[in-house]
Amino acid sequence: MASRKSSSKSRDENDKYSVLLPTYNERENLPLIVWLLVKYFGESGYDFEIIVIDDGSPDGTLEVAEQLQKIYGEDKILLRPRAKKLGLGTAYIHGIKHATGNFVFIMDADLSHHPKFIAEFIEKQQEGGFDLVSGTRYSGNGGVYGWDLRRKLISRGANYITQVLLRPGASDLTGSFRLYKKEVLERLVEQCVSKGYVFQMEIIIRARQLGYSIGEVPISFVDRVYGESKLGGNEIVSFLKGLLTLFATT
Repeated sequence: MASRKSSSKSRDENDKYSVLLPTYNERENLPLIVWLLVKYFGESGYDFEIIVIDDGSPDGTLEVAEQLQKIYGEDKILLRPRAKKLGLGTAYIHGIKHATGNFVFIMDADLSHHPKFIAEFIEKQQEGGFDLVSGTRYSGNGGVYGWDLRRKLISRGANYITQVLLRPGASDLTGSFRLYKKEVLERLVEQCVSKGYVFQMEIIIRARQLGYSIGEVPISFVDRVYGESKLGGNEIVSFLKGLLTLFATT
């Protein structure tokens, strides 16, 4: 990992990082991911806020988030819930409206994305002045851990097909651990029409179209410890439909 010392040298004291955490039935994972985010941001010295966007989780995720807000403070934990499950893309759009940082992280709340990589994302962005930095499982020392063969084949296959058809200029098009300049993310979401898992893929394609610069950081993706995966047959069908739409329109 790149040293935090070098990060601090180029730090702009006015920079603030907003972390968007969409949640649905994550009551067991949320306390740990929030603790880790507070830990790693605290060690690096960067200003931050965590925005929890819960989509009406029936397992009490919002109640857990309210307790975390009492522990860490309303300035660090912002709760922006919605009444029902409305999709990942719209969750990000909703969260951006409430973000006060000039940089925005998006990541999963299920511990698949470890906050230890936060400093590397920031350092990469600062070194190259990138408009967005994407975590990649398929380049350098990145990888996937805890998936069965079927899930790995689906992910690899999806990524390969998108590379062939769309030529996105990024090695991991379906990943969801990224850092954006806020104004860049705002413009990108205005251009995107996808609202589900395809949103992650489309946003990279739109970034390429608009000429934004993209940096990459190899990450280790670890399958969730608690709860069930949200990836099912409907999501796979939606992905294929979205892929064909992007191929036909970009």
